[in-house]
Amino acid sequence: MPLQNRVTPFGEIVAHPARGMFMGNRGILHDSGRRLHPTRRWTHKTWICCLCAFRGRRRVPMTPGRYTELFFLDEATALAAGHRPCFECRRADAKRFAACWADGNGGPQPSARDMDTVLHEERLDGKDKRLHPSPDALPDGAMVAAEDRAWLVLGGRFLPWSLEGYGAGAAEPSGLKLLTPPSIVRALAAGYRPALHPSAFGD
Repeated sequence: MPLQNRVTPFGEIVAHPARGMFMGNRGILHDSGRRLHPTRRWTHKTWICCLCAFRGRRRVPMTPGRYTELFFLDEATALAAGHRPCFECRRADAKRFAACWADGNGGPQPSARDMDTVLHEERLDGKDKRLHPSPDALPDGAMVAAEDRAWLVLGGRFLPWSLEGYGAGAAEPSGLKLLTPPSIVRALAAGYRPALHPSAFGD
């Protein structure tokens, strides 16, 4: 029976057997029985996207008293849900992300705390995922909601997202709403390129 620890672009945490390309963290969200708390979906503003393997560390997912390991199909999924690159296990990516954030959003290069504060406002509407108006131009790596599903923007096409991967690209669906927080979209427009699942390229 798979654990409830896979994250969708809508920020929902669901049970699915595939692990995904990246791991994340929002704090301790599970109980002593390795079950997700019925209402708790974060315990702090530091939502990060990490490597699944780092310096030989070994973890048992949902160990009681330890943070809840969350898993994402790819980095675009993590960014859409409101996570940012980790400054420990993904330091080079995190520094590149912060530089693109500064270029896209203006101002000095932000600290991790600066970004977490902005993202916490942009990713949530109360306890629900906040959807934003879609800009006219969407950079590669952004994700939108339309027709009751999530779509990845890549090369001017829209790829339908699923827990297993992406489907074939299509023309722009109707009624777009932005899933990826606007500050991250501006970082993408400034040149940050998230790691994408191979299915995005037809593999």
